[in-house]
Amino acid sequence: MESKISALDISTTARMQFLDITSRVEKIVAASGVREGTVRLFTLHTTAGLTINENADPDVAGDILMELDKIVPLDDGYRHAEGNSAAHIKSSLVGVSLAVFISGGRMVLGTWQGLYFCEFDGPRQRKVLVKVTKD
Repeated sequence: MESKISALDISTTARMQFLDITSRVEKIVAASGVREGTVRLFTLHTTAGLTINENADPDVAGDILMELDKIVPLDDGYRHAEGNSAAHIKSSLVGVSLAVFISGGRMVLGTWQGLYFCEFDGPRQRKVLVKVTKD
């Protein structure tokens, strides 16, 4: 079976937000027919990220965003003229790619884990590439 790259189009609605994309990626994994392998995700943006974290309580994502703002404030005398240096830094801290094992045709995630697209410079139209690979 040849693997191909799929794309998720994402519309964000706030300057900073976490969007749970778990179910969208699960559909791609299921459609691939891969029973054992890996799904990899990559976002094409330097002011966004991807992470795995708790998806049972939405306050967790809000707390993470709140703390990222404390670590990397929006306005801190940055030299980048575009005014979004904080978003670039947050993207680098969080990361722009993920890899998740697939077993029995499903992603291997902990009980409370979900996949999140992390917006740091929105609202914007974004894209996440997804590739399912068979072992």
